[in-house]
Amino acid sequence: MNSSVADLIAEVIRKEGGYSNHPSDSGGETCWGITERVARKHGYPGAMRDLPKPVAEAIYEQEFWYEPGFYDVSMISAAVARELFDTGINTHPRRAAEFLQVSLNALNRQEKDYPDVAEDMDVGPATLAALRAYLAARGKLGEAVLVRSLNNLQGAFYIDLSRRRQKDEAFVFGWLANRVAL
Repeated sequence: MNSSVADLIAEVIRKEGGYSNHPSDSGGETCWGITERVARKHGYPGAMRDLPKPVAEAIYEQEFWYEPGFYDVSMISAAVARELFDTGINTHPRRAAEFLQVSLNALNRQEKDYPDVAEDMDVGPATLAALRAYLAARGKLGEAVLVRSLNNLQGAFYIDLSRRRQKDEAFVFGWLANRVAL
């Protein structure tokens, strides 16, 4: 595990804490922020309260860094990749990828800087090319604006989620306090 992703994972585990089984959590039992569904997908057979931290770390690296293409994003922008990683853990990696695509399309000045990308929730070559072109056109300030856009979409998602599923109101304050940070 490279040190940058290890640092990101350590930060997430610090935010998520250990075992939880909140009755309003749609994810059910979690440990270190890993849901039972994701742990089982990665072959963990034991009780969730006993999920070893190194297993959780390996799951984070594979499921939320390499598989969704956020490592590839990190080769272009560490700040954007960091935001996608954190958002993907809490909302789903494909949703984080979609937030990136929506933001890039909104920020391309009606395709003057680069063509729109498909909002297909997949960080592929076209999305990476658009990110490179965006940053070439907008620089460091553009990078900060893109991270802010990703945060705004994430925050709007949480508010909308609580409107659709009242039980999620139990988590909105914490999500906004700990996940939507500029």
